[in-house]
Amino acid sequence: MYRGMDGMDGTDTGQGLASKWDIPFVLLGAIRVAFGDLPVWAKALVLAAVGSLGVWTAITWLRARRSRVL
Repeated sequence: MYRGMDGMDGTDTGQGLASKWDIPFVLLGAIRVAFGDLPVWAKALVLAAVGSLGVWTAITWLRARRSRVL
């Protein structure tokens, strides 16, 4: 019996996420694999770059928010 196409290519398995923690678990696992063999200084450099980007984004967002309020 033809049920129609469930996905773009018709390969939908009908399986969903088991819990809300599946995506963070997979992302952390991928990060561990990607950065697992790097030396400590390289990990620190990547962490510093990501942290700096986060702080810069937060400051930019706060400045834009304050300028809209005033």
